[in-house]
Amino acid sequence: MGKDVIIACDFKSKEETLKFLDKFSEEKLFLKIGMELFYAEGPDIVREIKKRGHKIFLDLKLHDIPNTVEKAMATLAKLDIDMCNVHASGTIDMMVSAKKGLTREDGSSPILIAVTQLTSTSQERMQKELLIEKPIDEVVLKYAENTKTAGLDGIVCSPLEVKKVKEKLRKRLSMYNTRNKI
Repeated sequence: MGKDVIIACDFKSKEETLKFLDKFSEEKLFLKIGMELFYAEGPDIVREIKKRGHKIFLDLKLHDIPNTVEKAMATLAKLDIDMCNVHASGTIDMMVSAKKGLTREDGSSPILIAVTQLTSTSQERMQKELLIEKPIDEVVLKYAENTKTAGLDGIVCSPLEVKKVKEKLRKRLSMYNTRNKI
């Protein structure tokens, strides 16, 4: 992946998205397509963007039983995406199944990363709403270790946890934040 910059394509419709992309007829971008646009426009928006020669990070953060995630990833792999993600809290088995489903017949696969913890999740919410008593940085580190064990390509974490994760796993796992690869 190198030093690509991923641009959030957080538009509500195909029209808005393509109007934005028309400004870059000569440049080939690496775009993040999130839930709002994907659910509004479906796989056709991915096909249209790929037809224009852009790379796609499909940011759907899958989290379900392993079998369901594997089948969903197999469908996404057919869209020729370049990167996608899951929630690390879905377990090692779910992440392994995601990777398996994403692997194409020729053995190639998009980059697969796991979100360790949403940045909107505070320590208080983890304890009161999710019944997770461990400190958030320990949970993030454990999820990062699980991601590595599952064989994924990297993680997404808050800048607040980057230092600890880098100290423990830097040589074994790529880390992504909302701005760049670390």
